[in-house]
Amino acid sequence: MDMRMKKSVSKKKRNRFLIIINVFGSAGPIRFVVNEDENAAAVVETALKIYAREGRLPILGSDVSSFFLYPANAGLDALYPTESIGSSGVRNFVLCKKQINPQMSEARSKVAAQKRGRWRAWLEKSFHPVWLKNFKKLHAKIDY
Repeated sequence: MDMRMKKSVSKKKRNRFLIIINVFGSAGPIRFVVNEDENAAAVVETALKIYAREGRLPILGSDVSSFFLYPANAGLDALYPTESIGSSGVRNFVLCKKQINPQMSEARSKVAAQKRGRWRAWLEKSFHPVWLKNFKKLHAKIDY
């Protein structure tokens, strides 16, 4: 009977560890304990709740899907939301907000068209036929 009790207790006992999350743009890190098998989305959610509870700035919001969780020392790839936090073997993380690309507005499209027009004008001017004629005359004067 004792062996059964020990096995059931050991199955329920999970590996827990302290993680440190540096929030991009914030003054200091957030520290809390997580289970090894907890997924990255749950960790981001917990970090955002603690961040808001402490009243830190800048205000981030609570939408978990608008953040990336990067291992601080393990490459450049962010953790997938379903990936286990213990799978990376890292205890230090960086939380970054996703960049939202602004839509192309009418004013921005006009500016882009003007820039393309300037580039095209410079290109046509550079390879203008008069320039080529002068180059041919100069080239003809040189004796080989």
